[in-house]
Amino acid sequence: MEIRKLNSLRGLASIIVFVTHFSDITQWLDGALGGGAGAYGVMLFFLLSGFLMSYLYLDKDYTPHGVKLYLVARFARVMPLYLLVVLGSYALTLTGSDLLYHIPDHQALLAHFLFLFGDSVLWSIPPEVQFYILFVLLWSLAANRRGYIYLLIVGCLLLLFFTNFPRIYGDIYGVPYNQFTVLRSLPYFFIGVLFGLHYNTLIIPPYLKKHRFVFVLCLIPLMYPELSPVTSDAKNRMWLSYEVLLVMSTMFFCVVFLVPNNNILLANKVGDFFGKISYSLYLLHMPVITFIHQFDWAVEVKLIVSFALSSAIACVSFVCIEKPLARYIRGARYACTAERRGCLN
Repeated sequence: MEIRKLNSLRGLASIIVFVTHFSDITQWLDGALGGGAGAYGVMLFFLLSGFLMSYLYLDKDYTPHGVKLYLVARFARVMPLYLLVVLGSYALTLTGSDLLYHIPDHQALLAHFLFLFGDSVLWSIPPEVQFYILFVLLWSLAANRRGYIYLLIVGCLLLLFFTNFPRIYGDIYGVPYNQFTVLRSLPYFFIGVLFGLHYNTLIIPPYLKKHRFVFVLCLIPLMYPELSPVTSDAKNRMWLSYEVLLVMSTMFFCVVFLVPNNNILLANKVGDFFGKISYSLYLLHMPVITFIHQFDWAVEVKLIVSFALSSAIACVSFVCIEKPLARYIRGARYACTAERRGCLN
């Protein structure tokens, strides 16, 4: 069953990242909406990813066939556009252009293909893909050893806390890797998984389900470094702060569990649209902002043009690349499976 309000949450995550990068690049509002605050959009993406995988798969039978279908579905969702962007970036960089992202040599290209490293916004794809693989372990525990999922998650959170999120990065024969970005992202995936585990079973009293809880989303700008009333280093450490994890988890819990599914601010066609194009918007907005920033226009005009053009390009990308390639990959997998069954029969 689709949880429609999550489409808007996904779209909001991509817009947060867009606005932050626009503020940083153009110094719109003196950069008040920048300063790395796009991290909160990415945190939302990771919470959503962990939640949806848990919600969609952990109640299903863990079988080799099921795992294959899961991996194909994840591959079809993320890889085609990512690989095209990486290859396009590499080709453009070799010609002396950083119109997309900076991938200067075959070592950097290999690091992107192996999901060990990512330039600019591409950094978030390796944690996503590596968590897809880790999720298979969680799924294997879900049938008969579900309690171990809680122990594993709590153990990992404690380990990351007491080791201060190990800085594991460097290169192997010139191939860069950065596992630090993966480790700092894990708590958000894990919290999403825990929420997904209980979405269908947690009984929320009717009197707690109120549309007004949607305004909990206002907590996000309150954590922006330039806007936050918080005086501790949490507002700058962001990914390494369990205080930030608590606030983001609380916000996510309220939206998912307490806001009614028919909330008009979240369940609407605009939210559906931006939810669908959110991945393309996330991957492709930076080049657009950088390109538009070259023109001698008022910053407000740059904002409108950048957002409109980024959204249009993302829409074309979704319709012409993401959707058809995902359908083709899934269809090829199903056809291959049917053919094998036919051979066995």
